[in-house]
Amino acid sequence: MKSNPTRATTAGAGGSGSTDESRPTAETDAETDAARRKRRAVFLRELAEARELRARVQPRRTKERRMREALRMRTFRT
Repeated sequence: MKSNPTRATTAGAGGSGSTDESRPTAETDAETDAARRKRRAVFLRELAEARELRARVQPRRTKERRMREALRMRTFRT
């Protein structure tokens, strides 16, 4: 029995029969990466700001958390 030549060509380099048109271009990847890095920087900045605010609002809890973390770090050192 002969194989179907059209199936053989679509299952080649594309894997599941995908075309080059469905793949994102290098330009789109660069824009996506830049946008992702920008969103990540904003998120990390806001997270640091929230931690600073929490440290100012609840100093006792912050001190306790810092002490617990230090104790935990000492526990795992060899």
